[in-house]
Amino acid sequence: MSIELNKFRLYVVGKTPSSEKIVNGVNRMLKQKLDGSCSIEVIDLLTTPDKAATDNIIATPTLVRASPGPVMKIIGDLTDSHEILKRFGLNGKDEVAQGHLKKPG
Repeated sequence: MSIELNKFRLYVVGKTPSSEKIVNGVNRMLKQKLDGSCSIEVIDLLTTPDKAATDNIIATPTLVRASPGPVMKIIGDLTDSHEILKRFGLNGKDEVAQGHLKKPG
């Protein structure tokens, strides 16, 4: 049985100080919370605007959890680590098992 890696895509626009702060914060939060068992693809829509269609991106910044499913998005403020982890169901260490999210209940 193979372990499915948590895969995220972070959509930003440009290499501004604000975008860099978001990228660094999201990277740090997810790698720490998931003990490095995740991949994070950063997509700059200034250089690759066509990639917005992949996840139907309408605003930035947007963080997408691509797998394991279901696909989930958080749009806008990505500075509240607790809220991001809560919305992705990653707010308790016991909810993350070998890169998988445990089903509630």
